Amino acid sequence: MPTPTKGPRLGGSPAHERLMLANLATALFQHGKIQTTETKARRLRPLAEQLITKAKRGDLASRRRVLTVVKDKDVVYALFDQIAPRYANRSGGYTRIVKTGPRKGDAAPMAIIELVEELQVAEPKANRKTAGRKAAQQDKVEALAPADEAPASGPADQDAEPPQSASGDTAAAREDSDLATEEGKA
Repeated sequence: MPTPTKGPRLGGSPAHERLMLANLATALFQHGKIQTTETKARRLRPLAEQLITKAKRGDLASRRRVLTVVKDKDVVYALFDQIAPRYANRSGGYTRIVKTGPRKGDAAPMAIIELVEELQVAEPKANRKTAGRKAAQQDKVEALAPADEAPASGPADQDAEPPQSASGDTAAAREDSDLATEEGKA
């Protein structure tokens, strides 16, 4: 059983609080961000994150669980087909609360709660061992490729730079050849 929240409930009764949070969650998923009091935003955040996590599963049981909270079927459709795929790589933290100034009428602290924009495309999960092996094999292939493809030196290649050796001392080789040609001319 979840631990009851401390302090007075939002709206007076437990049923009214549940309905208020369900309406706030519906508005959040419908518009992407909403402005409300800080207290309501803090109480809405765990509910919204749980609903997004259920939507990421995408099965029928999860859809029915979400429909018990969010009564609007169009919003549930958008949650499962548009919002949840954006967070495929993220394991939590789907919402952000930004505090704004006090409300004009009663000076209640206000906040904006919004969905965090995730623009990364989901990649299939790879085994760490095989991913490391594949990267090592790719490095070996890249290291061997320049050694196999040695350019043919001809009269057109006299001004071209010499190919790099594995030790990376092409600058020293160039200086030695320049010195040798200058000594031969003098």
